[in-house]
Amino acid sequence: MKKINVAIVGLGGRGKGNLSCILHSIENIVVTAVCDVFEDRCDEGEKIVVEAGGAAPYKNCDYTKVISRSDVDVVMVFTSWETHIKIAIDAMKAGKAVGMEVGGAASVDECWDLVHTWEETKVPFMMLENCCFGRNELMVRNMVRSGLFGEIVHCHGAYAHDLREEVSTGKERRHYRLNHYLNENCDNYPTHDLGPIAKILDINRGNRMVRLVSMASKAAGLKRYIKDREEIFVNKELIGKDFAQGDIVNTLITCENGETISLTLDTTLPRSYSREFTVRGTRGMYEENTNSVYLDGEPENFITVEHYQKVINNAKDYEDKYLPESWKKMTQKIKELGHDGMDYFEFCAFFDAIANDKPMPVDVYDAASWMCISALTKESIAKGNIPMEIPDFTCGAWKTRKRFDV
Repeated sequence: MKKINVAIVGLGGRGKGNLSCILHSIENIVVTAVCDVFEDRCDEGEKIVVEAGGAAPYKNCDYTKVISRSDVDVVMVFTSWETHIKIAIDAMKAGKAVGMEVGGAASVDECWDLVHTWEETKVPFMMLENCCFGRNELMVRNMVRSGLFGEIVHCHGAYAHDLREEVSTGKERRHYRLNHYLNENCDNYPTHDLGPIAKILDINRGNRMVRLVSMASKAAGLKRYIKDREEIFVNKELIGKDFAQGDIVNTLITCENGETISLTLDTTLPRSYSREFTVRGTRGMYEENTNSVYLDGEPENFITVEHYQKVINNAKDYEDKYLPESWKKMTQKIKELGHDGMDYFEFCAFFDAIANDKPMPVDVYDAASWMCISALTKESIAKGNIPMEIPDFTCGAWKTRKRFDV
């Protein structure tokens, strides 16, 4: 692979982690510039590059100065959700390939702007949805492709992650999530759960999402969390504060080919982490929470507790046949680079596509259709849970676009 000069824009927790992963896993990558609105984060980014054996990169708090440089081929966007699309558009207009982190879109219009910019420039663009490269997600996709579950009828996913500490300490952490939770009510982080499901259902490649309806519970979790800790809580102005973001947001989506999708955002109540990845078909199912496979025609069923306990974690019995070879060869070093290896495989796919002029596995149409869910759920909730039409960002091309698996 030829040398690729990379600029890192956004050096918060996720940005620094991604920077380390890229430097320690992808060959022929040279980080020539680092950028963050906070100068100390730029300094930290520089330190990470130098400690990995690279030359000190150019530093600037203004991303426009970075994307205009001749020694930058690729711009990696790891900033706050609300700035992702703007920076990606400006980078594409500057002729730079873009790898853009996940997050929801503030409006459908900005999703259209993203699509139109790519169609005008045709520079490489990928949304960095690492869950599309996840171990279980890829194994189950292979099961689906083999016909193991029959015709797929319904899929479910969630972003279920107790973020109460992260959100409530957003001022101290300089984290953008706090403002979103104070002022907005939507599924603000839909792509981790939706991305792998969209790949399974061939969204934008023979199928499309048509409409959604969304509803949110009351917002009580964060207020109670802060109240219970008020004696030690640093940001006193949040004590007793009402949050806009509902504790649980449920969204139902219908697809052109008749399938349904359910999504859940669950981030402000006590719970364990899960993406609740579930695939239901006419011949069987997969359920992430128990890591189980159930197939039609098995001699027993779920009537007894004993049988239910037998199928817990039985998906491991299918790994020899359906787990991708890349995951079978997983090393501890790769796992430690981020999210048990998902980040590594994601970046490998991105830079391989750039170096070899391949299609991006998560392209601009995927990005727009998955990210717009945030804006549409916000409107659906605000208007009394009304159905919202999901735009066809391919303008009809979904009918003939061919499947492209990650």
